[in-house]
Amino acid sequence: MKEGNCKKYLKLSGLEPLIVTPETNFVNVGERTNVTGSRKFLRLIREEKYEEALDIARNQVEGGAQIIDINMDEGMLDGVYAMTKFLNLIAAEPDIARVPVMVDSSKWEIIEAGLKVIQGKGIVNSISLKEGKEAFIHHAKLIKRYGAAVIVMAFDEAGQADTYERRIEICKRSYDILVDEVNFPAEDIIFDPNIFPVATGMEEHKLNALDFFRATKWIRENLPYAGISGGVSNVSFSFRGNDKVREAMHSAFLFHAIKNGMTMGIVNPEMLEIYDEIDKNLLEHVEDVLLNRREDATERLLDLAESYIGETKSNEKVVQEWRSGTIQERLTHSLVKGIDEFIEIDVEEARKNAVKAIEVIEINLMAGMNVVGDLFGSGKMFLPQVVKSARVMKKAVAYLLPYIEAEKTGNSSSAGKVLMATVKGDVHDIGKNIVAVVLGCNNFEIIDLGVMVPPEKIIETAIRENVDIIGLSGLITPSLDEMVYLAKEMDKLNIKIPIMIGGATTSRAHTAVKIAPEYKETVVHVNDASRAVTVASNLLQKETKLNYVKTIREEYDKLRDGYLNRSRDKNYLSIEEARKNKIKIDWDNYNPVKPNFIGAKTIEVDLADLVDFIDWTPFFQSWQLFGKYPAILTDEIVGEQATNLFLDAKTMLKQIISEKWFIAKGIYGVFPANQVNDDDILVSDENGNELVKFLTLRQQSLKTVGAPNIALSDFIAPKGIGKQDYIGCFCVSTGFGVDEKAAEFEKELDDYNSILVKALGDRFAEAFAEYLHLKIRKEIWGYASDENLSNNELIKEQYNGIRPAPGYPACPDHLEKPTIWKLLNVEQEIGVILTESMAMWPASSVSGYYFANPESKYFGLGKIKEDQVVDYAKRRSISVEKATKWLNPNIAD
Repeated sequence: MKEGNCKKYLKLSGLEPLIVTPETNFVNVGERTNVTGSRKFLRLIREEKYEEALDIARNQVEGGAQIIDINMDEGMLDGVYAMTKFLNLIAAEPDIARVPVMVDSSKWEIIEAGLKVIQGKGIVNSISLKEGKEAFIHHAKLIKRYGAAVIVMAFDEAGQADTYERRIEICKRSYDILVDEVNFPAEDIIFDPNIFPVATGMEEHKLNALDFFRATKWIRENLPYAGISGGVSNVSFSFRGNDKVREAMHSAFLFHAIKNGMTMGIVNPEMLEIYDEIDKNLLEHVEDVLLNRREDATERLLDLAESYIGETKSNEKVVQEWRSGTIQERLTHSLVKGIDEFIEIDVEEARKNAVKAIEVIEINLMAGMNVVGDLFGSGKMFLPQVVKSARVMKKAVAYLLPYIEAEKTGNSSSAGKVLMATVKGDVHDIGKNIVAVVLGCNNFEIIDLGVMVPPEKIIETAIRENVDIIGLSGLITPSLDEMVYLAKEMDKLNIKIPIMIGGATTSRAHTAVKIAPEYKETVVHVNDASRAVTVASNLLQKETKLNYVKTIREEYDKLRDGYLNRSRDKNYLSIEEARKNKIKIDWDNYNPVKPNFIGAKTIEVDLADLVDFIDWTPFFQSWQLFGKYPAILTDEIVGEQATNLFLDAKTMLKQIISEKWFIAKGIYGVFPANQVNDDDILVSDENGNELVKFLTLRQQSLKTVGAPNIALSDFIAPKGIGKQDYIGCFCVSTGFGVDEKAAEFEKELDDYNSILVKALGDRFAEAFAEYLHLKIRKEIWGYASDENLSNNELIKEQYNGIRPAPGYPACPDHLEKPTIWKLLNVEQEIGVILTESMAMWPASSVSGYYFANPESKYFGLGKIKEDQVVDYAKRRSISVEKATKWLNPNIAD
């Protein structure tokens, strides 16, 4: 890409940005919210079961779709109504709305209806020259005005392009009109050069795939910044009913299309095979067809396809002949498959054949780990596999170290030295450990300082060890300020080490607006482990660093300027106005249930009693395997790895329980309470003596007519109405024993089980919170004594009452935790402590409130204005500066 044009990337957004850069491998567009492609989705829309239809969209996003394609083109549907209603519903579902939307229709009125309500920046699919140049320009100008990108079909007045020449002719004409006459941003143009079926038996269809590849390559080379998309399933229509062949065709087609420049596509992940795992004979026959390599390619594939009818991946034979391969093949196989059974035998054989022991690492093992890195980077391996590969690598290196020391050679050459630390006050490190493993698998040397690392130690270690990159991680919002402080200190000391930022609360926007301006050197936000290698490599490779750093700086400058210059006061109410619009509860006809128990009490639970309360979906997400449990276990893409991981987890779960690795203890309390001063909750003992006051925050964003501005205090009866209400709070932990067991695995060079035990510790803590909440509802408080819900219904929170937690969307104020600790005497009773940043230690701990009102619900506070920050500071008797520090991520510009 030429200097000066480095910003010309396709930029899309839902609630979160999606920037398609040269490093982006392929953007997967989910296809199941399309009435023409999904019978189930069509039925739900026809029957106006929109809530169930939303689940299809949600499953696509959880399954890895980066964009969702929405199409309402069906003769019996009111497409405008259906598109408008469905997009409006999506806007209220953050877990769906975080990805961009592709508004898909052949009817302009439906497209425009979608553009009027779409959140963020989406894509129109599609326009073309089919109706002539005038209509084409008219539609393009409106799309530009609405701020969307566009897919342009290779279709003109003479018909659909079906040859290479026609494809490039129509795309060139369309591009010139859009760029030169409409002034449409070139990076917002995506061409669909038409994917047609192959192996149909018709002579004119032999070049369908090859011409698409050639046209794609021509467009990428001759129409600057334009992207390429297409509906991949079209290519295999001739083999409907033969999933095995279709999966192979889709994967092989994508492999060649991406190599030629295809940037996105509408793909069903369930109909994809991993390219490297396609049967070699089948792959040869498929590619003969796609690339038109033989005259008889179609006949040969049709003959072969019959032998695959009804075959699935589950009945494929496992080949165990790898032990007869060369030493390099065996080492690579062990690393890729995560098998450590033979690693010392094979490493010893390689050492005897090498001049020096270090060569086994630098040549043999790194060759294997390069394969791992390539497979992971291309989406052909998944995180649990990579962590197992790292375990094998560590054991191999540990075996070789004595020989290396004896030979007194230097250290192995590495891709770079990376210091990693969870910042001061924060105790969470699963994500950081995963990133460290992935970087280690790509030949980076890792110095891991652990958790709660003060800035002085990070700086001192970075200088002493002469590291190339510093990686900072944080899960809780106060960690953001620690990162800003560290950047300032490094800048004062004139340190020149680039910083990578990651963790649950971090974001690209916060990095650009708050951290980057404080440090002259480069600061980069890293979304997940799969991006860490690319970022680190770009920061260190001489041939890419200058342009990469320049690009990042310009992108962050632009993001920061746009963020800081926007004026949003008109979108917010004053705190007084917001309080007037509080939720209206009919207190006259509601009588709070008096608890069966009032006061505080500790509780210890057998771990076995918590297993049924475990929600496994977040467990898989922590390993970057996305999808809902149990469906994820049979997912075509990640199902095999999810199943293997689940089996490992279940095995460890039995050990945890039988050998009592963890201790599950907690404390809860239920107390008389009433709302006071609109946003506060006064908590008393049974005699009316004030114990503590909980402070809540109120939504201030401008709502649609009839929608309230909610605070948690709204769910407690106001003091003035003469009705006694109640509130509960709790802290539970299953973290006692987790760190010790993780350390044991780390000593054995077993990152996989170290991460696994921490992930299970977190799942047990959440299960404990769910278990205790059930007891509160049915027995201890007893306001829902007749409740009878399944575990799935419990996970979906289909019960009365809520248990929000400080630091989460409804109450992001971490300063409420000390009030809970004071009320329940948490540290003295169960030993869970708060760090200075209000993180809980042990990390596998959960705390929060209990609200019983049937109208109580979870919500997001969103952005608040400075007037509420000032008011909050007065209520808490702290400085406005301190209040701003703790509430900073939620303060509107």
